[in-house]
Amino acid sequence: MHVKDVMTTRVVRISPDNSVRQAARMMFDNNVSGVPVVDDQGQLVGIISEGDLIRRTELCSGTPSPADTGLAPDEIAAAYVKRCSWRVGDAMTPDPVSIDEDASVTRAARIMHERGIKRLPVLRNGELVGIISRWDLLQAVLSARQDDLPAGDDAIRRSVLARLGDNTGLEGLNVTATVSDGIVHLWGNVETAGCRRAARLLAENVRGVRGVVEHFPDPYPR
Repeated sequence: MHVKDVMTTRVVRISPDNSVRQAARMMFDNNVSGVPVVDDQGQLVGIISEGDLIRRTELCSGTPSPADTGLAPDEIAAAYVKRCSWRVGDAMTPDPVSIDEDASVTRAARIMHERGIKRLPVLRNGELVGIISRWDLLQAVLSARQDDLPAGDDAIRRSVLARLGDNTGLEGLNVTATVSDGIVHLWGNVETAGCRRAARLLAENVRGVRGVVEHFPDPYPR
C-alpha cells in the first residue's frame, strides 16, 4: 500500500507571509495540530505546529527559553525572531520531514516513529499534494483487505521469511521456516527469550498461520 492510497488530499495550508495569529486560528478551526507552509509555487517550505506556537511571545511574554542559555549571539537572535515575529515564515520549522506519494505506508510509519512526529507532508515532484498522519495509518490498518494477505503454505513461508529483516532483532540468527498445513516450523540460532518471542510473534502475525512450532536450541541444556 502506498502513501497516496491513504493520505488526506484536502490539506489546510498557509503562506509564509501570513500571520502567526492566522495560523493559530486555522489550526483551531480545522482541529489540526500542524499546518504545512507553502510558497506561491506550491512548494513546501516549512510546517508550523502547536509546538512552534506554544513558545510564542503571546504565551511567554518574550521571556528567553532556558534552552537559549550558552548560545552564540546569532543563535540567540534567531531564537528571538522565531519567538517574537508575527510572520509564519519566521515562526515555522523550515525544511520539514516529508515523504513522496509513491512511498510505502510502512516507510511512512517508520519515519513517524523514528522522528517522533505525528504527520508527514506528501510531495509529488516537490509540490505538496497531501498529508499522512497517524490517524490515516490507523485507518489503513483497519481497512486492510484480508484477501490481499498471504494464504497457503508457500505464501505463508515467503511472508515469514520476508518479515525476518524488518528490524525484528532476528537478523544474523539464521532463522528459517517451513510450513505444513498452516503450521509454521522455525529453526535458527535463537537462544534468548526475547528473540524467541519475536520469532513466534512474527509468524503468528501472518494470515493463515494456525500454529507455530519452535525448533530452537534448548536455552537450558541438561
